[in-house]
Amino acid sequence: MTATFTAACIQFTAARDHEPNIRIVSDLMRRARDAGADFILTPENTGLIEPVGRLRREKARDEPNHPVLAALREVARETGSWLLIGSVAVDISGEPAIPEGERRLANRSYLIDSSGAIVARYDKIHMFDVDLANGESYRESNAFRPGGQAVLADLPWGVLGMTVCYDLRFPQLYRALAQAGADFLAIPSAFTVPTGKAHWHVLIRARAIENGCFVFAPAQWGEHAERRRTYGHSLIVDPWGELLADGGEETGFVTARIDPSRIAEVRGMVPSLNHDRPFAKPEPRARALAAE
Repeated sequence: MTATFTAACIQFTAARDHEPNIRIVSDLMRRARDAGADFILTPENTGLIEPVGRLRREKARDEPNHPVLAALREVARETGSWLLIGSVAVDISGEPAIPEGERRLANRSYLIDSSGAIVARYDKIHMFDVDLANGESYRESNAFRPGGQAVLADLPWGVLGMTVCYDLRFPQLYRALAQAGADFLAIPSAFTVPTGKAHWHVLIRARAIENGCFVFAPAQWGEHAERRRTYGHSLIVDPWGELLADGGEETGFVTARIDPSRIAEVRGMVPSLNHDRPFAKPEPRARALAAE
């Protein structure tokens, strides 16, 4: 694992329909490839950001008929780049694991190789069900069926651990991925502005530092339909926690040259992945988790 490569994180403001997003992401992918990118990553909700639940369900497509997946697979094939589609809403009601008659969506991420083939799929595990101080409220679990499987996938340069957005707040997932062999962590996101300002940079850097991994975190930014706003600041961070690229608040992409040998160097200095110790958990207290 010595070959260097260039990673690119795409940042844009997703519309509420597939076609405009396909156009802008395809263009940004081609531009990133022209800039030397070998591995291109897009944000969570690359397909669309549709705040109205009924419309979101109507616009979702199953995997064989998903226009975003088909179009971006073709661009990967055209450019010869590897691609991580951060996520799209996929209708999984016809998939074998779903009970008959239950129409549910998955917030699904795809790893695509340079021939356009699907290498791996990951369904977002942790659902964003929150109520923020500014009045914003989200219930992702009302729309999406949570995944139940952590996913590793092979890249030409090492092993990728696949996650999505709110997963970022659950460090045990990243520990499991790193200890199972992940060299790189993908965290495509659509962070809100309040949570982004408060937590985005520190949590992304923490996941890199804790696990001695490169982190690639492409993000949505700007104002979407129904006045929903996302934070931006797509990040590429090295295993020591050093910031290699920050997309700020604009449409475009950022790149960084990635040297996988840096992973072994950092883990050799601080081999904490080998230092976990078993411990007895404390007995739960009677009161609720939230302070009373």
